[in-house]
Amino acid sequence: VQLQASGGGSVQAGGSLRLSCAASGLTFSSATVGWFRQAPGKGCEWVSSILASGRGVFYGDFVKGRFTLSRDNTGIRAYLRMADLKSADTGTYSCAAARIVEGRARPPVKWSEYDFWGRGTLVTVSS
Repeated sequence: VQLQASGGGSVQAGGSLRLSCAASGLTFSSATVGWFRQAPGKGCEWVSSILASGRGVFYGDFVKGRFTLSRDNTGIRAYLRMADLKSADTGTYSCAAARIVEGRARPPVKWSEYDFWGRGTLVTVSS
């Protein structure tokens, strides 16, 4: 299984970016997809996840309606659209996938609960 995040870049505060996560070796209909970020000098922070069913999407409290996570119909790409970006959103964003756990209605929010990781993409927001 391989995951690859892309779409990062440098934007000014208030701007938008769309990150992509491409998978090979699995389809997102069989896994929970999550995004995490790590700011310079800080720990890994959960951003958002979408359940394998595609019907449940969850966000960290700090998102406050600014980000949207979705999947396309191919089942191998997921997108994190980020709007109204703030300097506090600066960091390396990585996508991850977790095997389905039966009966789990909410996604895992700890990085250690994800089984597959891709290289991150850097987002820099300047004020």
